[in-house]
Amino acid sequence: MKGVHFLVTLALLALATSLASAYDPSPLQDFCVAINNTNSAVFVNGKFCKDPAVVTADDFFFPGLNVPGNTENKVGFSVNLVNVDKLPGLNTLGISLARLDFAPYGLNPPHIHPRGTEILVVVEGTLYVGFVTSNPNKLFTKVLNKGDVFVFPIGLIHFQFNIGQTNALAFAGLSSQNPGVITIANAVFGSTPPINPDVLVKAFQVDKNVIDFLQKQF
Repeated sequence: MKGVHFLVTLALLALATSLASAYDPSPLQDFCVAINNTNSAVFVNGKFCKDPAVVTADDFFFPGLNVPGNTENKVGFSVNLVNVDKLPGLNTLGISLARLDFAPYGLNPPHIHPRGTEILVVVEGTLYVGFVTSNPNKLFTKVLNKGDVFVFPIGLIHFQFNIGQTNALAFAGLSSQNPGVITIANAVFGSTPPINPDVLVKAFQVDKNVIDFLQKQF
């Protein structure tokens, strides 16, 4: 009898582990095209499903990733993320795609994707990329040239910086239909409502005037 209890406990632990490690659940059907109209729709995960009888090829199609993004901003960077909100056919498939454009010395600032691992390939230019592990915060960096590939593990702070004197272009695949993004500086210094400056003064060990200045930037 003890052996049975052990096997049941082991099975429950295995099930709990599998559920805890699952981000976008594997689909149990061929597809589930997302739809905002919930009338006569079926909810699977992420979005409601469009009636398969009225699904068309356009539900799996997105044009425009050949068009460069506008990098005329403070960081010299633009991203066009094709997630489930832009391509309904991605619903339940656990994947999305992004085009990343960099002006010379443009930066995709330190950020995280809470729900997806990112794999990036450089198409043009030279990028200095890296990510930081959880405590004790080890930094891994690499200089990438055309054709090089780098992976950023889920949930870790990472960045890409164009160290060349020409524009750079990269494409990234992410392991979620909606990976999300949290840009560190924006979140810390530009949240709504703002984080109490006393908290940031203590956390960063700087003068309050520094925190006030940084919060005004966002």
